[in-house]
Amino acid sequence: MQKTHEYFMQLALRLALKARGRTSPNPLVGALVVKKGQILGRGYHKMAGAAHAEIVALDEAMDKSKGATLYITLEPCTHFGRTPPCVDRIIKSGIREVVIGMVDPNPLNKGRGIEILKSHRIKVKVGILEEKLEKINEFFIKYISKKMPFVTVKAAQSLDGKIATRHGDSKWITSDKSRAFAHGLRRDYDAVMVGVNTVLVDNPRLDAWFSKKQPVKVIVDSQLSVPQDANIFTAKREVIIITLASKAGQETDNRRILQEKAKIFEVKEKAGQVNLRDALKKLARLNITSVLVEGGGTLAGSLFDEGLVDKVLFFISPKIIGGKDAISSVMGQGISRIDRAIKIKDVRFRRLGEDFLVEGYIK
Repeated sequence: MQKTHEYFMQLALRLALKARGRTSPNPLVGALVVKKGQILGRGYHKMAGAAHAEIVALDEAMDKSKGATLYITLEPCTHFGRTPPCVDRIIKSGIREVVIGMVDPNPLNKGRGIEILKSHRIKVKVGILEEKLEKINEFFIKYISKKMPFVTVKAAQSLDGKIATRHGDSKWITSDKSRAFAHGLRRDYDAVMVGVNTVLVDNPRLDAWFSKKQPVKVIVDSQLSVPQDANIFTAKREVIIITLASKAGQETDNRRILQEKAKIFEVKEKAGQVNLRDALKKLARLNITSVLVEGGGTLAGSLFDEGLVDKVLFFISPKIIGGKDAISSVMGQGISRIDRAIKIKDVRFRRLGEDFLVEGYIK
């Protein structure tokens, strides 16, 4: 295989993916130092606060970096954060050329790293495998540019769009293979969100199986009716309950006890319910860059109604539940005309045992 810019950038991308689910609120970044087709240094950003990818690669290459090409998936930083600016180290290293996958969407840095490198007579090429790199950093891009977390709605439903029978029974609609895949998704997200009805009916733990990294558990509960002995409290994981502001003189015993088990976020009201946009903004202030919404139909429907969903993951089992009172995967207010339906783009299909996974984006 010819060792082109695309070849080395693909290797850098693979390095970046080694830290998937562990770098938040920072992006996934990989880097290579290359001279005459030979890789002299490799690096990737392992976690927030750790050395940036290009610094790791330059440290490995040491004095061999002089006259070499640096491949980096994301524009190097120019500002002090938890670590010093990376452009300074690149300049001092004697690197001759920097090949950048994508421009940094962070307003503090966007384009500045490229200009500084050019001002020091370092050759710069930008936009190699840009679409692939934007995909792996979709959480970071939304968070850093909009100050809002990336929101994915996940549903496990029957062929006719039901997530439970008319009596509320929902275990299990999809197969073991689908459920295992869905649990794996939790590792990649900062938070898992459900409505209080899901807690009351299903009593889930919301843990990620076989993973050291666990998502924050977020419960939307306008009346603060989460049971004190719910399974979400059984493990020592961070729990956030999003509710409406308490009125004077209405500090209940349940609220006082729940405050010992979880963080309670009071948000603005909208039509008597939690203002979900305000809730997501507050989560972003905690450096939560991504939210996986797992239930139920009312919460999902409200998020769609408010235009707050970025991506969908619908696991569809070849079963018919039926019944006008059975619970649908998306409820809420909905649309009044078909031509106003929410369109899903970049749709992908995957087979999981007897189930199908439909994945797509809302743009």
